[in-house]
Amino acid sequence: MIIATGDDPFDIAQAYERAVQDGARLVIGPLTRSAVSALAGSNLVSVPTLALNAPEVEVSLPPELHVFGLQLENEAKQIAQIASEKGRRRALVVTSDSALSKRLTQAFVDEWTRRGNEVVYQFQYTTDPSSLNKLRDMLAIGSADMVFLALDAQRAKLLRSYLGVSMPIYATSLVHTSTETLSNYELNGVFFVDMPWLLSPDHPAVMSYARPDSTQSNELQRFYALGVDAYRIAQDMLKPGAEFAPLDGVTGYITMDRDRRFVRELIPAQFVQGETKPLGDARQR
Repeated sequence: MIIATGDDPFDIAQAYERAVQDGARLVIGPLTRSAVSALAGSNLVSVPTLALNAPEVEVSLPPELHVFGLQLENEAKQIAQIASEKGRRRALVVTSDSALSKRLTQAFVDEWTRRGNEVVYQFQYTTDPSSLNKLRDMLAIGSADMVFLALDAQRAKLLRSYLGVSMPIYATSLVHTSTETLSNYELNGVFFVDMPWLLSPDHPAVMSYARPDSTQSNELQRFYALGVDAYRIAQDMLKPGAEFAPLDGVTGYITMDRDRRFVRELIPAQFVQGETKPLGDARQR
C-alpha cells in the first residue's frame, strides 16, 4: 500500500499506525527530514522501517528504525576524505546563507579538521565584484591549497571564473544538475561526487534497471535511483535475523553502521570541457 503524508507529526503518526494496523510487515518512508524526526521521536516504530532521510538532529534511533537517503552532508564528508587523501591540508570554504549550505559547510569542516587539516578561511558567497576580486587575490597568496564549494550549481558557476585554474576545487553533487556539455562548461575542472546511476551507465546494477523518462532532471533521477536501492535493502530487512552485507548499489557503495544508518560511498568525478569524467569506482575494493 502507498500512504501519502505531509510533514505534520500527527499526520505522520496516523499514517504509520494505519500501515501497521493494516498488516504492513515493513514500512518504507517517510521522505522528509522533519517527518523522519517525528517518527524517530515517537514510540510508534514497531515493524522494520526504512526511513528515506535522516532526522534533523542526531538522535538514538528506535530499534526497528533504519535510515537511508541522499543526505548531502555525507557527500561533504566524503569530499573532505578524498581531498585529504590527495595531500590537501589547507582549505578555503565558500558558503552561503542557505540552511543546506550551512549544513554542508559544517559537515565538511568537522571531517576536515578531524583529519588534522586546517580551514584557513570561510568566504561568504556574494556577487559583489570587489569582494570576489579579494577572493581571487586571497587564493593567489597561496595560504590555501584547495577550495570547497558548499554551493548549488548556479552559485558555483558564477564564482568559478574567480577561482583560477591552478587551485583544486571540490563540491558535492549539487553542482551536477545537467548532462548538457554547454551547461557544465562553466564548472570546468571542478571535482565532485555523485552516484553510479548518473556517472556509470556500465555499472552492473545500473544496467539491470529500466531508465525512467530521459528528460527527467538529475534530481528526479536520483530519487528514482533511491527507490531502486531502497527496494533492494527492504528485501533484506524482511529476512528473519537479517545481516546487511555491503551493497554495490545504483546510488553508491552502501554499508550500514552500528546505528542502523546506511552510508553511501559515491563515485569521484570531474568536469572536463563540460563532460563528466568519473575518476574511479565508488569504492576501490
